[in-house]
Formats: sequence, structure tokens, C-alpha cells
Amino acid sequence: MKYKQQKKAILLLADGTIFEGKSIGTDGTAFGEICYNTGMTGYQEVFTDPSYFGQLMLTTNAHIGNYGVNDDEVESDSIKISGLVCKNFSFNYSRVNAKGSLENYFENENLMAISDIDTRAVVSYIRDKGAMNAVISTNLDIESLKEQLTTVPDMNGLELASKVSTKNTYFYGDEDAPYKISALDIGIKKNILRSLAKRGCYIKVFPYNTTFKEMEAFNPDGYFLSNGPGDPSPLKDAQEVAKEIIKQNLPLFGICLGHQVIALANGIEIYKMHNGHRGINHPVKNIITGKGEITSQNHGFVVSKEAVEKHPDFEITHVHLNDDTLAGMRMKNKNCFSVQYHPEASPGPHDASYLFDQFIENIKGSKS
Repeated sequence: MKYKQQKKAILLLADGTIFEGKSIGTDGTAFGEICYNTGMTGYQEVFTDPSYFGQLMLTTNAHIGNYGVNDDEVESDSIKISGLVCKNFSFNYSRVNAKGSLENYFENENLMAISDIDTRAVVSYIRDKGAMNAVISTNLDIESLKEQLTTVPDMNGLELASKVSTKNTYFYGDEDAPYKISALDIGIKKNILRSLAKRGCYIKVFPYNTTFKEMEAFNPDGYFLSNGPGDPSPLKDAQEVAKEIIKQNLPLFGICLGHQVIALANGIEIYKMHNGHRGINHPVKNIITGKGEITSQNHGFVVSKEAVEKHPDFEITHVHLNDDTLAGMRMKNKNCFSVQYHPEASPGPHDASYLFDQFIENIKGSKS
């Protein structure tokens, strides 16, 4: 079994709380808002999810790295988390189709990580105190780290979509597919594109600041607003795109950050949650069908349920059963719907994959 001497490292929270551990990957320092994911598997998909950009990821599963990494299990072109906090890190891995170790993966991507942390204690603490900025470091000069931590911007009002969005338009899928989709990339996951493509969609993916006219020029059958990181409030260009699509009553589907953008485009408030929802076991109820779904979620902001209830043009379609927050909505007289969670999963259950089928049905209805 491989053994490696690990350096001492610390996790320092913005309120001064310190947890001691050991370093993994590269030495150094990493800053971000600390959040926790309750999933028991799918760590590589989580680490490469653009929605996690700017965050230190704390994993509640006790073992990370035990099945290595695989090139097919990424949701973007690189690791997007700022750093990792975990309990037990496996330098050895055991899976037939693994392409390498998580340790080497981190080293190749220059990611800072820390293990041997009492993750239950950290989760319990931030669950009570709320999400906050933090730093992990092999530099043990506490006062210096505290001073640096004060310069890290708060997630409220922070625009991060531009950091992860594509710089240039690109196509995905079969160009002879029956449906064409214009997708706004504000942090899109690869499995969303796969989910659309396998339902007969040819997708043109546009940068975060693209105008409606540019997206319209593709002559699409439907429009998609993706997931992504940060606060949706600064995304004024994306909100204008949503407004114009809705104004023309074109088929529109939004996921996660895209869902929040649709809300803001219609004057519906969003707010930052105490902790957010991150994991692959979140229970949601479909109000329309009465059925329950186990879902994959990753968000720190949420659309105000009360504001949607008061809005004359919207109705609630899904609620989160743990805290009764809004999980989905649709417009009453427009071809527009959105959800706060991830129907493409990856990782996670496939209970909500029908939403992509619903989008295709909306497109068919619009074309007819």
C-alpha cells in the first residue's frame, strides 16, 4: 500500500474557527466559500461541475479517492472547485476502468486539498453558523491567513459565470438531428448537453454575455439557460435574453442558475440560503403529478417561493420536501419552465430526467 508523508495543514473559517488536518496534492493556499456535499459517490463529477467554481468543497462521505478517476466522468474541461476538504483520502484506488489516482489528478490540476479533518464537526458548525468564506493552507501563519481571508469577496453579488463560460460558440450533437437548441452557457455541465443530444437535439452553445439576436440567428426550435456558479443578480445580459425569449413565447427551459435568471427576468426575488442544497439525495415533490423525486442539487441561492405564489403569470411545479423551498416553476401563458435542481444528475438519480422529455414536448407543441 502506498504511503506518503503529508504536511500539516489547516482549515480556517472566516469567523476564526480552526480545524487541523494534512495536505494532499500541491502545497499552498486556497480560498473560497466553504460548502458541503452529502453525496456518497460521484466525486469527480462534483469537482468538475462549473457550478462549484469559487467554493471549497467539503465531502461528507468518509472516503474520497477510493475508486480513482476516469476521463468519462467529468462535467467540464477542468476541476472547478477551489479546494477540497475531506476525512479520509485514498492514495490507492481499486476500479478496473480507472485511468489514474485522484492524488495525481489533483497534482496535475494544481489543486490544494486537505484531509484528516473532522468533517462531521465542520458540517455541524457551518450548518448552524451558515455558509462562510474559508481558507485551506499548508502555511500555518494564522494571522497572515486571517488578513488574506478578509479580502476574499462574499458570494452575495458575486458574478462568476464569466469565469466558467465558453469563450467561443460551439456545437454539440448531430447536425441532422430533428431539433435545434440555442443554449446559453453560464456554467453548463456536459451531461446536460448529452441529455439533450440523445433526445434528438443539435445544440449551439453560446457565451454568457450573448444577446438574444445572436442566439436567434441559429433559428433554434428551443432555448436553454444553463446551471452555473455565483449570484444570478449581476447577470443582466442573461436576464435580457430570458425576457426576450419569454416575450416572443418561444420554448424555454432553465436549470439551476438559469432557473434563477428566469425568475429575476420577471421581477421575482431570489435570496442566498443559510447553507444551500448540495447532494444527490434531495427529496422533491412534483405538485402537478403528486409524485416524489429523489434529485441531485447544487445551489446556494434560491427563488422566493412566496414571490412566485404572488406572481400572476407563474405557478409552482416542484417543492423541496426538506425545507419547503421552491424547486420548480412554470409560466401559465408562456412556453417557459425551470427547475432549481439537476435532472441530468451526473452524479445522482435519474428520477427527474423526464424534464428533458417535457422540454422536447414543448418544442413539438410550439412547432405544430
